[in-house]
Amino acid sequence: MIIVLGSVIARPDSLPELLEAARDHVRRSRGEPGCLAHAVHVDHENPLRLVFVEKWADEHALAAHFRLPASIAFVKTARALAAGAPVIEVFAATPRSPG
Repeated sequence: MIIVLGSVIARPDSLPELLEAARDHVRRSRGEPGCLAHAVHVDHENPLRLVFVEKWADEHALAAHFRLPASIAFVKTARALAAGAPVIEVFAATPRSPG
């Protein structure tokens, strides 16, 4: 499984537009092959910061996601509306059962 953690800080004037774009991106991404989970959250300590948490079946599914024109367009939109550069981290994970 692949875990993706990302964040972007909006400018005060761009938050509503960035949040709408992020919600659209999340909804679309959830329907992609290999997407196990995809969510966006608002940081309660910094309400201009959006945090993305994603789970993908494997590297191939994530690579296909990154190649989609809609994903590329979302990244361009996020960069244009951000106060600074977005942050993204990708981790390979092995699920463990509790206990």
